[in-house]
Amino acid sequence: MHQLTQNLFRGFCLAAVLVAGSCTTTFHKDADNFDDPAANHPITVEPSYQSIKLSYNGGVLAPADAPKLEAFLNDYRQHGNGKIAISVPAGANMQQTVVALGNQINEMGISRDRILVASRDAGTGGSQVELNYISYQARTSDCGDWSEDLFYTAENRTASNFGCANQHNMAMMVADPRDLLGPRPMDGANAARRQAVIGNYEAGKVTSSEKSADQKTSVSDVGR
Repeated sequence: MHQLTQNLFRGFCLAAVLVAGSCTTTFHKDADNFDDPAANHPITVEPSYQSIKLSYNGGVLAPADAPKLEAFLNDYRQHGNGKIAISVPAGANMQQTVVALGNQINEMGISRDRILVASRDAGTGGSQVELNYISYQARTSDCGDWSEDLFYTAENRTASNFGCANQHNMAMMVADPRDLLGPRPMDGANAARRQAVIGNYEAGKVTSSEKSADQKTSVSDVGR
């Protein structure tokens, strides 16, 4: 009887091991579906060509085009890359138009070194002045793929739509899509400040800037 009990116990243990082993069978995930939403729904950054046409008469901007120019330049300040290219039709009023438009752009906070002017034949592109610049836009795949049964979880697969909304919102909210491509280059050093520090160092003076009374600190004696 004792031998029979041992055999039954061993058989039960062997069966338990086999069942446990069957529960650890690996399910292969779809090669195109990852756990990382950034891999399933990558954000792409692409250049976009922005353009606007304005009417000038004797070097004066048409009143109806003033709001269009303001909106265009505001968008350039936020998303523009490089220079603003201005294409002006050749003619008697060309110089007046270029000066007037350059002044308007400069008054709206854009330096003149970011303006590039070119002339064209009056018959090419009409009599309007054309402004262009390059911006970058972030895009991702469309969301709403509910083709899979989300209640089927036997393979523990990530749903194809998982994380799409987060990626889409990030692409829409990023201030400058170029930041998604990599860090921006560092600005140049402050030459005047650098020269002042070197001069003080060579003269044996303190190289740090002076601190006001509000910036000065002291160590408390409490607890000593």
